Amino acid sequence: MTQPVNRLRPRRSCLAVPGSNPRFLEKAQGLPADQVFLDLEDACAPLAKEGARHHIVDALNNGDWTGKTRVVRVNDWTTHWTYRDVITVVEGAGQNLDCIMLPKVQDAQQVVALDLLLTQIEKTMGFEVGRIGIEAQIENAKGLVNIDDIAAASPRLETLIFGPADFMASINMKTLVVGQQPPGYGADAYHYILMRILMAARTYDLQAIDGPFLQIRDVDAYREVAGRAAALGFDGKWVLHPGQVDAANEVFSPSQEDYDHAELILDAYEWCTSEAGGKKGSAMLGDEMIDEASRKMALVIAGKGRAAGMQRTSKFEAPEA
Repeated sequence: MTQPVNRLRPRRSCLAVPGSNPRFLEKAQGLPADQVFLDLEDACAPLAKEGARHHIVDALNNGDWTGKTRVVRVNDWTTHWTYRDVITVVEGAGQNLDCIMLPKVQDAQQVVALDLLLTQIEKTMGFEVGRIGIEAQIENAKGLVNIDDIAAASPRLETLIFGPADFMASINMKTLVVGQQPPGYGADAYHYILMRILMAARTYDLQAIDGPFLQIRDVDAYREVAGRAAALGFDGKWVLHPGQVDAANEVFSPSQEDYDHAELILDAYEWCTSEAGGKKGSAMLGDEMIDEASRKMALVIAGKGRAAGMQRTSKFEAPEA
């Protein structure tokens, strides 16, 4: 019987690596990013795409990607490169690949088409059918309008990703600085977009990932933009430069104080609902009342901390009778 695939992988930092650059492909293996995606799309010039496919296959098969989610971003379905990207990469390195990222997704049928192609390749090659996931990148107005159908399009789907540069162009946003607020608008110009992506992701048990911040040397500005997405509940953000990796991992992990507090809530709730704790539906943890809703919130923070490898620095002690 086929085992269920874990679609909820750590993705605090999602590192973009040009597939046409063997040196960068090698360097990426040693960086502490949760996910690395080897890019055949925007990072590769048209004349370099065919060679990049083979560089990526070699890197996946012979590199050391221990602890990382391994993803390849193919070209979008409006180009003539997509099918050959998928066939070359998956036939050549499918057993060392976790996901295919599909850019510029505009409707559910584009995800369905990729799912069908992956299934045919897996069956042909004798791979486990359905193991390779799909990440869908939302990069224009049509994709956002159709996001609910996109999110429900395939059981392979793992993430919805905001692609800010193409999206900003698609709606004629008046700025050339990707990810920063456009001048003349007093509120957060990205709030609706991010929340719309997040609602679709959570409805269908997917992860929500924020896109790149192109001012790669301004790590403080990166932290600020990443913090906005993290505060809403996003699971991670793209990194374009090694200097952004640590910032992403930090921003999308709970603080030590919050992690400890979440674990204490879980312990306290488990105790208070037990026989020894009086089978109560709520209890006090210090000056705070906790109940089932508290437990659900704590599970989110504790889960993120555990995924990040955090260790507790406090211990729950049941109150004396």
